[in-house]
Amino acid sequence: MGGIAAVEGPSGELRQMESGEEIVAAEPTVDRTPAAEIVAAEPTVDRTPAAEIVAAEPTVDRTPAAEIVAAEPTVHRTPAAEIVAAEPTVDRTPAAEIVPRRPRAPVMSDVGRLAGVSHQTVSRVINGSPHVRPETRERVLAAMQELGYRPNPVARALVTGRSKTLGVVSFDTTLYGPASTLFGIERAAHEAGYFIIVASLEALNRSSVADAVERLRRQGVEGILVIAPHTEASEALLHAPTDVPLIAAEAGPERAMPVVAVDQAAGAAGATRHLLELGHQTVWHVAGPADFIESRQRRDGWAATLEGAGAEVPEPLIGDWSPRAGYKLGQKLSGNLDVTAVFVANDQMALGLLRAMHEAGRDIPGELSVVGFDDIPEAAYFQPPLTTVRQDFIEMGRRSLTLLLRTIETGPRASGGSLVPPELIVRASTGPAPASRRPARGRPARRRSGRG
Repeated sequence: MGGIAAVEGPSGELRQMESGEEIVAAEPTVDRTPAAEIVAAEPTVDRTPAAEIVAAEPTVDRTPAAEIVAAEPTVHRTPAAEIVAAEPTVDRTPAAEIVPRRPRAPVMSDVGRLAGVSHQTVSRVINGSPHVRPETRERVLAAMQELGYRPNPVARALVTGRSKTLGVVSFDTTLYGPASTLFGIERAAHEAGYFIIVASLEALNRSSVADAVERLRRQGVEGILVIAPHTEASEALLHAPTDVPLIAAEAGPERAMPVVAVDQAAGAAGATRHLLELGHQTVWHVAGPADFIESRQRRDGWAATLEGAGAEVPEPLIGDWSPRAGYKLGQKLSGNLDVTAVFVANDQMALGLLRAMHEAGRDIPGELSVVGFDDIPEAAYFQPPLTTVRQDFIEMGRRSLTLLLRTIETGPRASGGSLVPPELIVRASTGPAPASRRPARGRPARRRSGRG
């Protein structure tokens, strides 16, 4: 039937229906999906083919039996040869590498217990206190020796304010003089119970000496000895700090600084006088380097002795302390037959000069006499054995240390110094002058060139 009808929409509104439009009853929506596609509203069932279904039962490991490991406490399957039993750890280090534990070093209380005194008494003995009875001191020292007790120098320095350490500034210890001076100082320090710290310098100038002194002061030394054979080094000492006790050894400035040295001028005078007394008309001189204080002092002693005797003063030949220099200068003198006596400033240069004279056919001492300076250990075995001036370096070291310790005790820097007398050692390299060249006494002294 045609016409228009009003119907209620899904949301409740009214709308007009066109003629011929089908009216759908307002009933619950029904899913029109074909039956084949409908899945009943029932609990979901897994449709997996039966062959693929795993029953809902406790999971069972389907691993082949050969591969199954029973659920038992884990066992380490390491091969028996590799198994180490759980036993106390044993050090497998080879016996040769095992270092036994060092025994505890004895301390002050151990010494006191053995000696039957307090550790304060032991401390007084160690620090040299006069307030200990002699028998107690001996008992403590015996206990220290028995136990092998060694006092701690750092601890002792803290208690006494004294480090028992001295500094030495040295230069070129390959030369016999500086090396022997250092040995003499070390020996004297050891006998006095002091340690030595050595600062060896490549060059002794103002800056290097000042730096060495400052480094030694930082080490806590009580005083410093400077082996200063160079003129420049000697002058540098004049600018050294004044708040540290300081002594120059072997050589040093001629003012404002205590110097302990061998009397170089006296040694040279003795050597020159010995040759003049053998009848030689004059004595030629092979000198050391001009910048060495000792070289200048020996040259001055030689020249003053010749002038005092009214003998000619030849121009000195300058070497460098080495046998090579002595050899070269000896070659220059060997052809001059007026040369019958030579004073050489050290034994090494004398060795070179002796060789040059032998090569030139000059008989020693028949035609030419030679005197050295130092008396090195080999001097007695030269050919011929060398007459020379011996320096007592041990005595010089002892005097240097004594003066330094006195300066440490008194406070202000000491003045003056000490000269150690040398000794002339006469051997086979000197003899009477050839008869044809005996001197005519009383002639005025004059200088001449040393080139033959």
